[in-house]
Amino acid sequence: MSGSQGPMSGILRSWDEAAERQPAVRAVDVTLRGAGQVMFQDNPLTGLLFIIGIAWGAAVANMPAVAVGAVLGLIVATASATLLRVDQGAFRSGLYGYNGILVGAALPTFLGVDALLWVYIVVGAAVSTIVMQGIANVMTTFKAPALTFPFVLTTWLLLLGGYAFSNLDVVAMGPPAVAGAVGPQVLDLSAQGVIESMLRGISQVFLIGDPITGAIFILALAVSSLWAAAFAVVGTVAAFIVAVVLGATTGDITAGLFGFSAVLTAIALGSVFFKPGLRVTLFALLGIVFTVVAQGALDIVMSPIGIPTLTFPFVVVTWLFLLPREDLAPTPHLPIPGHAVGATAETVSR
Repeated sequence: MSGSQGPMSGILRSWDEAAERQPAVRAVDVTLRGAGQVMFQDNPLTGLLFIIGIAWGAAVANMPAVAVGAVLGLIVATASATLLRVDQGAFRSGLYGYNGILVGAALPTFLGVDALLWVYIVVGAAVSTIVMQGIANVMTTFKAPALTFPFVLTTWLLLLGGYAFSNLDVVAMGPPAVAGAVGPQVLDLSAQGVIESMLRGISQVFLIGDPITGAIFILALAVSSLWAAAFAVVGTVAAFIVAVVLGATTGDITAGLFGFSAVLTAIALGSVFFKPGLRVTLFALLGIVFTVVAQGALDIVMSPIGIPTLTFPFVVVTWLFLLPREDLAPTPHLPIPGHAVGATAETVSR
């Protein structure tokens, strides 16, 4: 089930050949693959469409700094990997860019935009590359990938710093507070409201709350892998249903905040680290349900600290569900020295 057939396949082959011959094209190729790897796709066109989706959502929300920060973080993280002389197989697949683009999108979302913010993004993106190496090496012991934990850990520390330093302006996290009980909820269950909420569940992977961005992201996944696109849709639909049944906060459901980690879990378990099939689909569905529960639990845990959970629910649940994976006949591995094994070369250190 592939998303790159016919003319598209020919275009990508020509691009790959140009990247092999020309260093400038190769640099762009690696950078775009880094964007695609946020959702496990080693595909430069997917990465380009992700960036287009981010730009659209940031423009609609009148937050252009999010798009600029995402691109800046992606470039800095990729350049840092070059200077660190990381494993070339992982580097060429974009595995040292995806944490940087997420750091770059997150910081302008939660902190005030000024000159210091851009310095903060550069430092954070560079550090995320080092953290990526460290986490990947640690997780090799458990035969598990790093996933987006380098982004989560780096961004948590950077955001917490916002409370400690007066020149960093915290604008969107709110003060630390003990979470209260959720009261009765009234949710817009019109067809348009439901579809938009589900699409936001996909767009929020990049901290964008826009349904058109979510649709662009589905297209971006489809040009690389129809399985990945299908499981992204399954993830956001199932997460929406579970959140509604459990009675999650209406605002969070509508904004897609119970969907993005579930979407990543669905793609990882359903199409990346295991071969798609009925048993794997049921396994992924269980992971999606538990990711929604973990999202709620970790929201409560993080509220007194005053920082967002980011993609940590996805990281925790996917780690837990990957530990017994030999029972589900995982897809063949191609390990890269020094990194955790995964489904293919491009997902080894994820």
